Amino acid sequence: MLRPRPKQTAVLEALKDKIEELAIAMEKMKLAEYVYLLKRPYRLMYINFLAGIARGLGIAIGFTILGAIVLLILQRIVMLNLPGISQFIAHIVRLVQLNLGP
Repeated sequence: MLRPRPKQTAVLEALKDKIEELAIAMEKMKLAEYVYLLKRPYRLMYINFLAGIARGLGIAIGFTILGAIVLLILQRIVMLNLPGISQFIAHIVRLVQLNLGP
């Protein structure tokens, strides 16, 4: 049997280290779980459905909170009776009331 030369040994050691790094990276990516999901498409659709519901609920709650904050700020601006901004907001309110009228 032939003995590897020192240069070949260094290359083999470097290759071994790279393979170990690749194995660790694949474990971190959870590749096995991904392949498992690909083999079971109904489970993948179920998980995506639940994620979509959670995302939609989060958007609805976030928009409600953001809208409430904006309305609170606009209410405070109207209370301060700043000439330009208050007239602009009052004009918008009148337009909305005209469109919602009888």
